[in-house]
Amino acid sequence: MPVQQKRTAAFGAAAALLALIALSVAWEWWLAPLRPGGSALVLKAVPLLLALPGVWRHRLYTLQWASMLILLYFAEGIVRGWSDRGLSARLGWLEATLALVFFVCTLAYVAPFKRAAKRAAKENARQKGEQTEGSAS
Repeated sequence: MPVQQKRTAAFGAAAALLALIALSVAWEWWLAPLRPGGSALVLKAVPLLLALPGVWRHRLYTLQWASMLILLYFAEGIVRGWSDRGLSARLGWLEATLALVFFVCTLAYVAPFKRAAKRAAKENARQKGEQTEGSAS
């Protein structure tokens, strides 16, 4: 993957994560909280905030676990999009969309690294096999 595409994928993941954090806080505090005056569901932004520094620095490990974490937000967005009414339903669909954008961008960024690691492991195994064949002769 060209460097520019990797940068774009990393930027897309970070932007989607920031937007999802802002959406989570705004939604549960004043846009459409479960209770008037805000709800404790605003705390759902905390795990996303914990992932933000690593995503911002393009850390592979953080991107990998955050891509699994984000599926919870995708599921919540789908459920609330289908079950809620009015603004809350639209915010649910927006949450699902942002989670999907984050997931796709993260996979686009991480996939080349995973393929390179797999190739390196295969090459190591091949070299070890040649070494043991050579010493057995």
